[in-house]
Amino acid sequence: MEYRFSQRVLGLKPSAIREILKNSSAPGMIPLSAGNPAPDAFPYREILDLTTELLSQTPVDALQYGATEGYGPLREHLAAYLREQHGVGGDGDDVLITSGAQQVMDLLTKSLLDEGDTVLCESPSFVGSLNTFRSYRARLRGVPMEADGIDVRALEAALREEKRAKYLYTIPNFQNPAGVCMSLEKRRQVYALCRDAGVMILEDNPYGDLRFAGEDLPSIKSFDTDGVVVYAGSFSKVVAPGMRVGYAVGPREVLQKMVVCKQGEDVHSNLWAQIVCHRMMTRYDFAAHLERLRGIYRRKSRVLLDAMTAHLAPYAAWNAPEGGLFVWCTLREDLPMLEFVQRAMDRKVCVVPGTAFLTDENEPCNAFRMNFSTPTDEQLVQGVELLGQVAREMAG
Repeated sequence: MEYRFSQRVLGLKPSAIREILKNSSAPGMIPLSAGNPAPDAFPYREILDLTTELLSQTPVDALQYGATEGYGPLREHLAAYLREQHGVGGDGDDVLITSGAQQVMDLLTKSLLDEGDTVLCESPSFVGSLNTFRSYRARLRGVPMEADGIDVRALEAALREEKRAKYLYTIPNFQNPAGVCMSLEKRRQVYALCRDAGVMILEDNPYGDLRFAGEDLPSIKSFDTDGVVVYAGSFSKVVAPGMRVGYAVGPREVLQKMVVCKQGEDVHSNLWAQIVCHRMMTRYDFAAHLERLRGIYRRKSRVLLDAMTAHLAPYAAWNAPEGGLFVWCTLREDLPMLEFVQRAMDRKVCVVPGTAFLTDENEPCNAFRMNFSTPTDEQLVQGVELLGQVAREMAG
């Protein structure tokens, strides 16, 4: 049979870069390419206890259909918690529970974009979100990153030149993949520039609770008095990604359109998982749980950085992250990144080529991303030792 795919899907092609990563889960491979939470970060006992109680006492609450907007007690608690703890959410805002934060990207794009409209993106940026935008045939305009976040002058130029820009996608905290944190001054500038240009901001903050060094910074959403920002959060990195619970906080009018779109996608997010997340936040010391996670990632990041200093320092440069899960590493100009990544794969070490995170994978890039949360400490040390061997061989 001849299959006739939609024009939207016809434009989506397998990436040559993704082909390099197909063997990342092969036996014996050291997965420095991963981005999963550390196995010891999951609150196994709490989830088991809450699930047992829920299914033994009020199972219908978890097993019946629910509201598309999300589990009421969780929405109410999140609204209060985010406002009190982070200054997120105002009188004109609402909360929508989604099937992971990835669905926020999808629903907002579906609600706002027409084919050919522009999404402004940090470059590099999270490949999952970039692919969501591509699936709606959006035009992607990359804005370069600096050590303290997005290049504001380049953003200003993009806002001026892109007449069909609908929103800016940004990850201000411990950006994936660059690992950098946007400065307070830039957060204020980004908000003002987009507000004045009539362009919305999609602020993705999956890693904000995982700061293990430095000082907390206010979210861009906390400045929002004009209904400019949709804030995306997630329980994936602080409870468990398999539960697929995310949320959006944004202007009520925008979220109402996202609700209609969600009704056509999955009706509502997993009720069991929503209830467990709500009870995790309200029945346990959630602040202590977050502090435990920070301790795990503080230690694991140090293991990786110490190994990099010992084995990669002559061949690459990087900035030590203050939180999140990633380190962005830029090779010397005489060491071609794609060849380095392939040789590392041959040694059973998988890292992610930086070109995978660009709006245009054909742009020059000599960086790669490493993750310190998923591998064991032994894998982190061994993997970086092998990367050092590859770099030495290539350097001659």
